Amino acid sequence: MSILINKDTRIVTQGITGNTGEFHTTQCLDYADGRDCFVAGVTPGKEGEVVQGVPVYNTVADAKAQHGVNASVIYVPPRFAASAIDEAVDAELDLVICITEGIPVADMIKTRDRMRKMNSKTVLVGPNCPGVITPDEVKIGIMPGYIHTKGKVGVVSRSGTLTYEAVHQLTQLGLGQSTCVGIGGDPVNGLKHKDVLKLFNDDPDTEAVVMCGEIGGTDEEECAAWIKENMTKPVVAFIAGVTAPPGKRMGHAGAIISGGQGTAESKIEALEDAGAHVTRNPSEMGILLKKALS
Repeated sequence: MSILINKDTRIVTQGITGNTGEFHTTQCLDYADGRDCFVAGVTPGKEGEVVQGVPVYNTVADAKAQHGVNASVIYVPPRFAASAIDEAVDAELDLVICITEGIPVADMIKTRDRMRKMNSKTVLVGPNCPGVITPDEVKIGIMPGYIHTKGKVGVVSRSGTLTYEAVHQLTQLGLGQSTCVGIGGDPVNGLKHKDVLKLFNDDPDTEAVVMCGEIGGTDEEECAAWIKENMTKPVVAFIAGVTAPPGKRMGHAGAIISGGQGTAESKIEALEDAGAHVTRNPSEMGILLKKALS
C-alpha cells in the first residue's frame, strides 16, 4: 500500500503547455506507470492540443468529465496559481499538488479560507513543494525518480532537497520507501507534518518514518505532540536551521524565527520529548532510521 497516490491515480497537469509543465510531465510519464496515470492536461484556450500524447482541455472540470481525473499537479505561474488550486477544488478532485513557488501569501490565505468555508474534501499538498512519489508506481512532481526504491519507510519534509537527501540515504542502505511527501516551505500551505504522519501511521505497509522540518512556525511542535500521544511507529527527525539568526528568513518563505518562536531548538526538544529519534546531522538520517528499525 501507500498514501495519497498509487498506480490507480488519474492525474491532470494544470499548465501542461508551459515549458516547466511539459518538461516535468514528460519525466513523470516516463516513470513507472506514468503513461497510465497522467491522462489529461489543462491550459485555458489550448483545448484540442496534445502534449507528449496527453490531450489538453480548457478546464479541470472538462478533464474530469472526459477522463475521470482525481488528482491535479499545478505548474501555473505564481499570480495564477491560487486560482488554479481553486479550480481543482471546485472540480472536487481528491488531491491537488501545487509545485509553484512564489505565490503571494494573500492569495493563499484566500484559497485556504475558501476551502475551509466550502468544507472541501480536497487534499492540498504545497505550494512550493517537490510533490509526492510512490516508488515504482507513480511520481507527481519534480523529484528525481531514480533515487527512490519501493519499500516500507515513509518520508515527509518541508524541504525538497532534504527529501531527496533522506531518500538517497535510505536507498543506499537498502531501505525502500512507501511514499515520499514534500509538503513545501511556504507559510500558508496544505498538508502539515502531523497530517502526513497520521496517514503513515494508518498505512500497514509503512513501518517507520523520516521527518524533516525547519525553523519557522509551530507545525513541528504540533506534530511532536501528536507523535507523543498517537504514533506507533519509529520516527527519525531532522530540523534544519540550528544556526539561523532570529528575524532573518532562511531559504523558504516560512523559515523565519519570529518573536522567539519557531526555533530549531524548540522543535528538537519537542520531538525528543515525544520519543522521536532526532539527529542534528543531516547525513545521519538513514543510519539512525536503520538503527531505529533494528
